[in-house]
Amino acid sequence: MTTRLCPDYTGLFEVASEQGGYFTAAQARERGVSKPLLSHHSKGGGRFVRVGHGLYRIREYPSSPREDVIVAWLAAGRDVAVVSHDSALDLLDLSDVIPDAVHLTVPRSMRYRRRPAGARIHTTTRFVRPGEVVVRDGIRVTCAERSIVDAAQAGTAPDQIVTAVAQAVERGMTTEYRLLDAARGRGRRVERLLQRALQQRASA
Repeated sequence: MTTRLCPDYTGLFEVASEQGGYFTAAQARERGVSKPLLSHHSKGGGRFVRVGHGLYRIREYPSSPREDVIVAWLAAGRDVAVVSHDSALDLLDLSDVIPDAVHLTVPRSMRYRRRPAGARIHTTTRFVRPGEVVVRDGIRVTCAERSIVDAAQAGTAPDQIVTAVAQAVERGMTTEYRLLDAARGRGRRVERLLQRALQQRASA
């Protein structure tokens, strides 16, 4: 006999509160809120708003300036996707880069997954290790050195990389050793750019 979970709306609200008021259908299901209940509460000014396939928002939850990032990240898969490249530099407040899209990195095996609107998907065989991920505003983001190296390899303007390196080291978010270690294997252009950035910081 299957035991049905009683809807845990408080638990769902707590989860959504850590994600800017958004939650996935899977997260709702884990808390006993079924698909029919989601549909019911998403009609006629109910407590939820359906914002995309399998993605919902608490109707009365305050808006957030990071909503586009949260929506894209959750749509791509919160357990497999991580905000990266220019979007990570922006979330970490490193440099003055203005992302042209929400940059997300997923494993190469997930390359056929539907791309969320407004997102740019980067696939990689370089496994994003737990130590390379930090959480900002409830969002999984690549750490400072991985973000800088990813952005440098993808072609972000060199002056933005130089600024990001200086700010990250000054604020204790990374070290010279960790930056140079992260740059290994990313090509001579990336290695030279980071070496130059570190030299400029040392002589400043």
